Amino acid sequence: MKLGLIGLGRMGGNMVRRLLQGNHEVVVFNRTVAKIKPYVDAGAMGAESVEELVKLLPSPKIVWLMLPAGKPVEDMLDHLQTLLSPGDVIIEGGNTKYTDDIKRHQALATKGIHYMDAGVSGGIWGLKVGYCTMVGGAKEDFELIKPALETLAPEGGYMHCGSVGAGHYVKMVHNGIEYGMMQAYGEGFELLKASPYGEKLDLQAVAHLWNQGSVVRSWLLELLEDAFAKDPQLEKIAGYVEDSGEGRWTVLEAVERGVAATALAHALFKRFTSRQQDSFSDKVLAALRNEFGGHAVAKAGEAVKTTGAGAGEVTAAKAQQ
Repeated sequence: MKLGLIGLGRMGGNMVRRLLQGNHEVVVFNRTVAKIKPYVDAGAMGAESVEELVKLLPSPKIVWLMLPAGKPVEDMLDHLQTLLSPGDVIIEGGNTKYTDDIKRHQALATKGIHYMDAGVSGGIWGLKVGYCTMVGGAKEDFELIKPALETLAPEGGYMHCGSVGAGHYVKMVHNGIEYGMMQAYGEGFELLKASPYGEKLDLQAVAHLWNQGSVVRSWLLELLEDAFAKDPQLEKIAGYVEDSGEGRWTVLEAVERGVAATALAHALFKRFTSRQQDSFSDKVLAALRNEFGGHAVAKAGEAVKTTGAGAGEVTAAKAQQ
């Protein structure tokens, strides 16, 4: 199938490459035009403007957005709705709050433009192992984009979760659970390090051991093993942990629904305290985020500060890119 993809960051760029490997035709656009060339060299069609991207697509036109949540998405939607026609489809693949999806769907529906939300998990490893994709929208639109989903995801790795907003809702809870799992690993390894055996205990070997049939084995633990291999005591990483916003939304939803999500709330609040101290468990969390998502980490000893720009938006001074 042929579709357009806007946003060639860590996730979007690798999604383009995976789609090309599946013999799809992909038209790409990025605000920084220089980023387009490597994908054109890989077989994509490059567009120097959103207008050109839309013109290069057949009808119904399918445009997948992989942009930072918030204003960048809103601005792009405002632009696209002046260019698209009834029956065309927009897929929002960023970390958007599900209530925003519902509002956008309602607004675009007045113009006959279809809107879908796709929660995408896989981080920087998605190109190799595939992207777990949680989709919200009309069933017929889901069927329309299924060929792309089949290429992007590993076997069994995509799902129509329900009407618009459902995909991002499921992804929101997914990220809340991720916070809890990472926090449990962080606290466990901090206890190991503080134990009478911690000075001589090989934490990389423990992570490897636990992945050999134990009940706590997981991909996150495999990534932690890799992190310990690079830095056995995580001495190069500051225990400063960002939150993307979805953990906050998950906890707020739990409050709204009367669900006792105590572990998820604790994990979120620990991320807040990580910005005030430098514990080993927070180093584990920071290392894991860097391993699975390529998220920036602050180097030990460097100052960090919150920007106050919005929920979960923080800046690490001189962060390692």
